[in-house]
Amino acid sequence: QLQLVESGGGLVQFGGSLRLSCLAKGFTLRYYTMGWFRQAPGKEREGVSCISSKDNTQTYLDSVKGRFTISRDDAKSTMYLEMNSLKPEDTGVYYCAARVNGDATCVTERFGYWGQGIQVTVSS
Repeated sequence: QLQLVESGGGLVQFGGSLRLSCLAKGFTLRYYTMGWFRQAPGKEREGVSCISSKDNTQTYLDSVKGRFTISRDDAKSTMYLEMNSLKPEDTGVYYCAARVNGDATCVTERFGYWGQGIQVTVSS
């Protein structure tokens, strides 16, 4: 059974850093395009960053470019999101998602497997 488990969230001050991890269970990570999505209260879920299975091409939401870095370690079945210079507007529930192969287009509807989500709160 395919399962995605997020970790590393929490409360951090403005300008701080966090590293999210997503452990993939029950499937071979290298065959999947992976992504991080977030949802703030009252807002739709949005793609933060995605990384393709084929060539590790990465895409980023404009507002996080230069601050966030996505990576994957297929041998450890784990994907990461390094978040630096965090802002209050980065606050939300962050979700790990997966889909079989494909490019790094970071659109919610293209991903069929989701983690439970983890809270990230940035205080001002």
